[in-house]
Amino acid sequence: MTDDREDILRRDGLTIGIAGMSLLNGMHFSAYFDPVFILMKQFAPGFFISSPLLIFYFTSLFISALTLAIGGIPAAIYERGKNLETSTATSMWIWLGGIMLLTIPTLLQMTARPA
Repeated sequence: MTDDREDILRRDGLTIGIAGMSLLNGMHFSAYFDPVFILMKQFAPGFFISSPLLIFYFTSLFISALTLAIGGIPAAIYERGKNLETSTATSMWIWLGGIMLLTIPTLLQMTARPA
């Protein structure tokens, strides 16, 4: 029973890391923000979004969600290959690694900005 709790705690910590890294990638200083913002400005009127502030927020949310989805592809392939029914700590580490690879340009741009 303690092994099960330990595994759940490990997966919870990894889930927080996954969410945090994907949210970091969606911030306004992200390397992906400006190109996606330009595209969102074109698509926003079709969804009745006219406020520039809302477009700004939806761009951040869109990049975060896309990072979460794309970063999870290698973990999903791993789980499918192993015929797993639930996520393990290994698949969560793979997911975090995929998100970290996607977040590298943002981290580099974040550290290159003057203080």
